[in-house]
Amino acid sequence: MEETSMEQKQKQKEYEKYVKEVTPTHNLWLQMLKAFVVGGIICCIGQFILNYAGSLGLDKQTSGSWCSLILVLLSVILTGFGIYPKIVKWGGAGALVPITGFANSVAAPAIEYKAEGQVFGIGCKIFTIAGPVILYGIFSSWLLGMIYWAGKCFGVF
Repeated sequence: MEETSMEQKQKQKEYEKYVKEVTPTHNLWLQMLKAFVVGGIICCIGQFILNYAGSLGLDKQTSGSWCSLILVLLSVILTGFGIYPKIVKWGGAGALVPITGFANSVAAPAIEYKAEGQVFGIGCKIFTIAGPVILYGIFSSWLLGMIYWAGKCFGVF
């Protein structure tokens, strides 16, 4: 009885050692620096697009619309060629948080499951990653709208 307990403890120690060996370690400061650099580059590209659109005589709102449209288009094209996932792997949240990351999260499943057909492939899988973001975004905006409306009714706001 005691031998099996000793064997189990030995196996547990070996397992813990194995887990420690195979678990990747991450340098938090380096990851944050990479995210800052990638996010900064995306923002600089966006600012360049805004400035260029403004120099063409477009107003701020129209320039912003074109900027968003072009950034999403670039993200989807880079996702299609397999480049954006490499950027995400290197830059982490710096590439996932901007609008380009959202476009990538919609395009990647559509590209991956296109072989299964328009309906059961692309149609069913396109929002597997972005769907929860859309759902909780809509729900939280509805909830905050209801709170604001109730606050207006009771004179709080």
